[in-house]
Amino acid sequence: MPPYWNPCSYLPRRLQIVASLTTFILLCFLFLGSTSREDTDPYLDKVPFGSQIQQGAHQVVDNLPKLPNVNTPQWLNPFRAPAHTPPPEQANSSSGEARWYTDFKWRNPFSSSVTLDEQRAVLPPLPDRPPVYTYYDPGAGRKDEHMKQTEQDLLQIWRRAWWAQGFKPVVLGRPEAMNNPLFRQVQGLQLEPELDLEMMRWLAWGNMGSGILSNWLAVPMAPFDDPLLTFLRRGEYPELTRYEGLENGIFIGSRDAIDSAIKAAIAEPTIKTKKSVVEALPGKAFRIDSNNGGIAFYSTGTIKEKYSAISAKLSNPSLIGEGLAMLTELINSHLHTIWQNTFSSGIAVLKPLPEHSTAMIEPALDLARNLTQCAASPIPASCPPNRPRCKPCVSDRMQIHTPPVFRNTSTLFTIATVPHPYTMTSLLHERDDLSVRFVRRETARDQWITAATKELLGTGLSSFSRLVSVKDAVASDYGAAHSLWLTAERPPDKTSEKDLEELDFIFGFTLPRTPTEDGKSEDPVPRPNREKPPSLPPTDFGEGMVLSGPQLEKERSLLERAKMLLRRAGSTRQIVGKQSSNPAARMRGVVEAWNLADTEAWKFVRAFNARRRLERRKWEEDEDDFLGKGTWDRWVDKII
Repeated sequence: MPPYWNPCSYLPRRLQIVASLTTFILLCFLFLGSTSREDTDPYLDKVPFGSQIQQGAHQVVDNLPKLPNVNTPQWLNPFRAPAHTPPPEQANSSSGEARWYTDFKWRNPFSSSVTLDEQRAVLPPLPDRPPVYTYYDPGAGRKDEHMKQTEQDLLQIWRRAWWAQGFKPVVLGRPEAMNNPLFRQVQGLQLEPELDLEMMRWLAWGNMGSGILSNWLAVPMAPFDDPLLTFLRRGEYPELTRYEGLENGIFIGSRDAIDSAIKAAIAEPTIKTKKSVVEALPGKAFRIDSNNGGIAFYSTGTIKEKYSAISAKLSNPSLIGEGLAMLTELINSHLHTIWQNTFSSGIAVLKPLPEHSTAMIEPALDLARNLTQCAASPIPASCPPNRPRCKPCVSDRMQIHTPPVFRNTSTLFTIATVPHPYTMTSLLHERDDLSVRFVRRETARDQWITAATKELLGTGLSSFSRLVSVKDAVASDYGAAHSLWLTAERPPDKTSEKDLEELDFIFGFTLPRTPTEDGKSEDPVPRPNREKPPSLPPTDFGEGMVLSGPQLEKERSLLERAKMLLRRAGSTRQIVGKQSSNPAARMRGVVEAWNLADTEAWKFVRAFNARRRLERRKWEEDEDDFLGKGTWDRWVDKII
């Protein structure tokens, strides 16, 4: 055997390395890893091990001085768990105590899952309101103050009707026409006054761009889901279009098409002999649409043909103002009549838990009685031009129902009053001295929403599952057009003109201001100055529910005390288990925590109504300068 023989040489190169290292480590353990007791350090027994070290550490910690309790911000902790942050506050997202957040997740049962805030309700995004323009020139013709006032009343009817149908009405005037680059060319034509007014109207429309141009005597008079109105709400108008039978009542088109039409009219050699832009343009300039059933146009020819009593006034120069006042009353009554015809099954005033909610729905019943009245009209049995076969109010009266459950019927308009859970609990148990013990042990949860939806959704679903259907009934396009949801703590005040005006813009017409006690008119044509019948205590408000005078007074007293407590509590959200310096806020928090679904429904309705009021008031503020309400009246004739 050669002296240099290596037993590992028969192995592959990599295994030789592994075998050599393994042998080396084993030899180290064998010769260096074991020692005798005598070879150890004599001080080894003094080194602490295991439990001795742990015991000493505890003694050191116990003897440390106590440090003050400092609330260190969570963001300073590098090992903190990640947490979602509430979404930022949006512009115009609060009104009084109501706060909201706009998001497409508004159908989630609980808003706090989106906002991470118990006080903010999630509402659907506001639908886009396509602009609809009209042109008004106060200097066209000689007018006295009475005539100007009646014209402004007609403009207000026009604005209110288009707003209620989901549009943004805008009144244009001569300043918009002068801002159009084509204005100088039109001025050089020296047109007749009638055609000049028509050209100013088109120039003002072309200055604003794409949209709808409407005569201020052309108003939408149809259900919300009418095909023409649904098309117009989309805001897409690829072709210049006019509607058969509406003359110059309404046009739609894009900016380029409008400018092209104005240029073509200016280039027409015989334009001075024409009376309107439509006559001056070639026949192929417009697409003519026969689907015109959603618009009622009270043109001169229509008034002469259908409403001779008004036509006789308007044909007399000294009685034009009186004739316009009659026309204002007629259009408003027609808007009211078509709304009543839309809901042929009547009005349902929702009354869940009827034994204890009579006082709570009184404002809703007053509103229902106003809606079922016959509006004042100079021609009571007449119909609008676009609905010649309507059913006038004098021959077909609406019925008022008070069902204990919500019914999703397209021909039934629902007025629902949603109470705060504290209000509902106080009324149900006929006491206002609620306590935590009583609420937790003696009351059932979410009684209002369960009772209101038991027919629609059955009795097997949880109260949380019912919230989606309620929110859809309140805020969807279909639901908002077929129902009105109020809160018991802030119903419309029949003595407040602001609240009544808000209702006018929701429905699209001026509501009668004096409801009758039984919902029936003594006069088939009620007038604003009609003498109101003597006030009687309501006795039969519900489906067979009779309430005596003392019981009703007790309900009213409990309702008022509940409102006072909720006002004192403010918007404070009390967390159960913590003490509060405000007893009202603590009690409110306890009841809200016990009735989460009822609380969510109440906050959603409150926020939806607050946002609707804020939207309209902001629009009116933006339009104030153009409606003769400012210091410098735009409608005053100016010499430039």
